[in-house]
Amino acid sequence: MRLDAKGERFISFSDKGTWFTGRIVYQGREMTGLADVEAAPMLGPDGRPITSRGWFDSESIALDGQLVYIGLERVNKVLRFDFAKGFTRALGEEIPMPAAVKKLPFNKGLEALVVVPKGLPLAGTLIAMSERGLNAEGNLIGFLVGGKTPGQFAIRRSHNFDISDAVLLANGDLLILERKFSWLSGIGIRIRRIALASVAPNATVDGPGIFEADLGNEVDNMEGIDAHVTPEGDTVLTLISDDNFSLIQRTLLLQFTLVE
Repeated sequence: MRLDAKGERFISFSDKGTWFTGRIVYQGREMTGLADVEAAPMLGPDGRPITSRGWFDSESIALDGQLVYIGLERVNKVLRFDFAKGFTRALGEEIPMPAAVKKLPFNKGLEALVVVPKGLPLAGTLIAMSERGLNAEGNLIGFLVGGKTPGQFAIRRSHNFDISDAVLLANGDLLILERKFSWLSGIGIRIRRIALASVAPNATVDGPGIFEADLGNEVDNMEGIDAHVTPEGDTVLTLISDDNFSLIQRTLLLQFTLVE
C-alpha cells in the first residue's frame, strides 16, 4: 500500500494483479472506514491483464511521482506504470533489472521496492529487496537500480526474519518491515530502521529494531508499510496484512505513531 501525503488516498493491489484504490476515512486521527474504493486489473504492455501472461504474485510497490513500480515475485520482474496515462488503466512496461534478480529463489524474490527522491543519498535509485534471497554469508540480497551508483548490497538477516516491505522516511531513514512464521511460535513481525547513507554497492547494512509484535498483539501476516506526517508533525506508520486468501487469516489495516 502507498498513501498520499495526508495519509488518506491509497494505491494498493492483490497478489493476483488487481489494483485497489480509494480513501481512508478518519474521525479525528482514528480510522473509521474506507470510501471511493475501486478495483481494476493490472494491464501489461499489450493492454491485457498481466495474469494472462502468467505474470502474477504482485508483491511490492514504489512511487515516483506519477510513476508506479510493481514487483512480481514469482517471475522476478518489475513493471512501471505511468498513472498520468489513465491511472489504474495505464499499461505496465517491464524495466531492466540486474541479471542476479532472475536467480532469486522461487517465491522468495522481490518483496520491497523504494524510489529515493531528490535531496537524499542515492537520489533517483530504485532500491529492490528480496524476501529471502540470501548471499554467501546468509544475508538478504538487495539491488540498487539506476541512479549514480547501481549495484548489489545486503541486509543483515537475524532471528529468521524475512523482508516483506520497506518505506523511506523524510529524514532519510529506511524502515524495513519483516516477518517470520513457524507452526510452533506463529507469526512475528519486526520493523528495523536503517540509515539510507549506509546503503551502497557491496555494503552489508543493519539497524536497530524499533517495533516487534506477534499474534498476542493482534497482528497478522503484515506485508505492507507506509508513512505520512500529520499537520502536528507526527510520523504515522500504516501497516496492512495479507490474508493469503485464507479463511483463518485477516486483512488488517493498522496505524502507529512513531515515537522518536
